[in-house]
Amino acid sequence: MTRITRTPAAPAGSYMTMNPNASDAIGMALVNAFAQRGYATALPDPDTIAITRRDGSQVRGSLAEWRRYAANRSPAELPAMAARYADQAVQALEQGPAAAPAGGGARRMLEEGSLRIRLYPENAFDERMRAALLTRPLAPGLLETVVADLPDSIVPLNRTDLGDVTEDEAFGGALARSIEGEPHYVQATDMDGVKISHIGEQHRYIGAHVHALRRHFPGPLPFGALVAFPLPEYVTVHEIGPDPHLVLAIKTVQDVAAQLAGSGERPVSPQVYWWRPGEYERMDERTGLYSGRVPDLRPVGVQVEQGEDGRLKVGLLGDATGELVQGWEAARR
Repeated sequence: MTRITRTPAAPAGSYMTMNPNASDAIGMALVNAFAQRGYATALPDPDTIAITRRDGSQVRGSLAEWRRYAANRSPAELPAMAARYADQAVQALEQGPAAAPAGGGARRMLEEGSLRIRLYPENAFDERMRAALLTRPLAPGLLETVVADLPDSIVPLNRTDLGDVTEDEAFGGALARSIEGEPHYVQATDMDGVKISHIGEQHRYIGAHVHALRRHFPGPLPFGALVAFPLPEYVTVHEIGPDPHLVLAIKTVQDVAAQLAGSGERPVSPQVYWWRPGEYERMDERTGLYSGRVPDLRPVGVQVEQGEDGRLKVGLLGDATGELVQGWEAARR
């Protein structure tokens, strides 16, 4: 996370930059990229970039992770990489990103209770951003990211802000506050004979409740549940029980998730997952939150088409779907 400090504004039309050593090709590429976009930059040290905003305030950010990423690329690739970095930074600057709380750092934010967990689709961050931000895989195609819940914005936490806080502690604290410190509801509806439950509320941290599914759905659930994360404000759940038609249940959850993801703001994913309660759920809830582990979620799906003879043809998408359906059918015999 960046800290913003005030400095005298540069004269209009003046974009002075502090150039790195000529042998620092990575640093020079960044300075040139920002200069081309009209922003004065300086490198106070090799791992820090200082960018002067239009209003004269200065934003500082860590370049350590980006330098390690760029070091593996050829000199010919650096200008394009630096341009992408600058474009992302300029877009954030012009949208007016919030500064970290005064005194900043993950330890302070933990003590203040301002850390939360937010889910993002895997493609929301490129490789460089995933290395820089405190994020981890939740399931194929999904990331969970530690963010600071500030009064006027949600700001992802940089790994460089951790200080003496371990990643597991930061994730655990953020999960605990997202689950316990934010309102939520659990509401069930019937859709063509398929029970669909929604964990929801009007904030963007509901996805953290995937770590508390056993609390919301105590079971017994020998085959777990179908779970989807269509929007930041919803987790969609179908408990797998004595369903007359499991394929119909998968198709129904699939349709609900696709409809929500297609109609809401900032969708996460229409993908349906098979939640398999296991080692994670055998821990007590708080231990699980701070364990550095995540629930077992595997992508499932079905494809239903009408054949030339008028009959419906069902295709099971992925190995996990086949394993789930076969195991469920065997248990019913």
